[in-house]
Amino acid sequence: MSTDELLAVSVLWGFVFIYAVMATMDFGAGFWSMVYINREKTNATNISNRYLSPTWKVTNVFIVGIVVALISFFPGATYTLGTVLLIPGSLILILLSIRSGFLVFSHIAEDYRKGLTYISGITGLLIPGLLIAVLPITHGGYIEIINGVEQLQLDILFTSPQTYAFMAFAISSTLFLSSLLLADYSNVADEKEAYAIYRRDAVLLGPIVLFTTFFIMLTMEIEAPWIYQNMMEYFPLLLTSILIFLLGYIALFLPSGVKRRVTGRPRAAVVAVVTQYLLASYAYGRAHLPYLVYPIVTVESGFTHPATFRAVFISYIVGFVILFPGFIYFWRLFMNDRRYIRQE
Repeated sequence: MSTDELLAVSVLWGFVFIYAVMATMDFGAGFWSMVYINREKTNATNISNRYLSPTWKVTNVFIVGIVVALISFFPGATYTLGTVLLIPGSLILILLSIRSGFLVFSHIAEDYRKGLTYISGITGLLIPGLLIAVLPITHGGYIEIINGVEQLQLDILFTSPQTYAFMAFAISSTLFLSSLLLADYSNVADEKEAYAIYRRDAVLLGPIVLFTTFFIMLTMEIEAPWIYQNMMEYFPLLLTSILIFLLGYIALFLPSGVKRRVTGRPRAAVVAVVTQYLLASYAYGRAHLPYLVYPIVTVESGFTHPATFRAVFISYIVGFVILFPGFIYFWRLFMNDRRYIRQE
């Protein structure tokens, strides 16, 4: 691959990773808000709503970035993915619209708050499961060319163990990451009962996430041996990511200090787990190269004209320079403003 192609796929991967982490926390927070809506004394739902209120809008910025980067940098891959993902992609957009609309109205229409919260919570759990189904599609075996037109074989896709392994991983990761972040958020807000609930959820979900990871590798070895073999070349990196995951999980059992007198260090757990996902996704991304959609589209065949890439890449750099300080300021304000975090 040329330097331009490597830069383009790195930008796309960066947007995908950032959105994956932020969206899982966002979708999971909506689900926990639904689960604990009837346990008002614990303040667990209030904590999740305080997190959801400012962040769900920011999260959607990155899905726009993914689409724009894919269209701009890899128009060849966009044509293939746009064709085969017409049905699942449309379903995802419908669910996103339903969730966003119901999430907004759940804070306005008090008489229907519980019903609206249930719908937004359930759709928030379905969306990551459908989104991650894109990955096994890119592994090959689900696209058939009929009369020169690429068509997704939905019957094969939704009877494949690999698809359900990825879906199980997405849903469990959504709940695990969001419970970790909400535990940290509850800890900062000094909501001890909510913290105990979300810490308990994270402790229960950690082993499930690890199990689904091994399930993915097992099904991948059978159904997509080419990427499994490539990933084994990065085995030391994968092993390191597992060790970091275990360290983050252990952090949930460490004493937090004399002042707080609670069990667990949620901030350390969040940092460790996100780092683990970064390493694992890097190994997966490198193993996927040079294919964007196996074996139809490679990075080289789907790449745009070099002049177009350079112009768009410069625009991305300028936009990133403008937006990044704003995101940092937003996050620091969101996590450090005691008046907002500890509101009644």
